[in-house]
Amino acid sequence: MIQALASTAERDKEGDESGMRVTEHPILGGLTPGRVVQIVVDGKKIEAREGETIAAALLAAGIRVNRYTSKRHEPRGLFCGIGQCTDCVMVVNGVPNVRTCVTPVASGMVIETQHGSGGRAESDEEV
Repeated sequence: MIQALASTAERDKEGDESGMRVTEHPILGGLTPGRVVQIVVDGKKIEAREGETIAAALLAAGIRVNRYTSKRHEPRGLFCGIGQCTDCVMVVNGVPNVRTCVTPVASGMVIETQHGSGGRAESDEEV
């Protein structure tokens, strides 16, 4: 127990956020934290770990909304976490409807909150 507390204290002192990261995923299995990379989310640069899911990186950065519905413009965020629903879809590198809960981060990704089905028309069907 003391060893675990000491490790946590050292990690906090060094600024390592690995205690706040997803390391086990029910579909992807064990995730080994990769190097720190930068991604751009809605025009803002954030740090992420290469190989972790986009959704995990967003959660670690305090970002909870991934998309807004078409009809009511209601916010949606991570729900199932295993790629079965569409609540976590976002526009990634210009491609809409990317399930961020199962898509790994790569350096330089450009991610945008998705509005509706990700198309340009406001009348798009709800995802």
